[in-house]
Amino acid sequence: MILLDSNLLIRMTRSHDPQSGVARAAIQTLVGRRERLIVVPQNLYEFWAVATRPPGPPPAGRNGLGMTVAQAGHWLRFFRRRFTLLPDREELSKLWQELIERHSVTGFRAHDVRLVAAMQSYGITRLLTFNATDFRGLAIAILDPATV
Repeated sequence: MILLDSNLLIRMTRSHDPQSGVARAAIQTLVGRRERLIVVPQNLYEFWAVATRPPGPPPAGRNGLGMTVAQAGHWLRFFRRRFTLLPDREELSKLWQELIERHSVTGFRAHDVRLVAAMQSYGITRLLTFNATDFRGLAIAILDPATV
């Protein structure tokens, strides 16, 4: 099992993004290897937040994709069909709190650590992400989409 980071889902949907092709190719390669590709509810929430925010840098935009509700909803349905959606488990918040306290996590990085807690709750050890540094020191195997 491999958890997909939200940044991978976001890049998959942006055909003009230089990493879109890399993301799609990585998914195809892993599917070809019969890997089970996982998403968790947090991936869907994070995707929605970015997808439906205004595009462009602040102050005019908010670094979003500028999708309509219908467009973002289409992608959520696609992700649910294409990947295995595992629900949050009861122990998730406890695991997350243990990790953020043990690693002195602050700010936005708490979102990334929550994905790691979800991984731990299912025994998932591998994460496919463009942002390896966001997960440094968290005892998981990082897979770079460019090298799978």
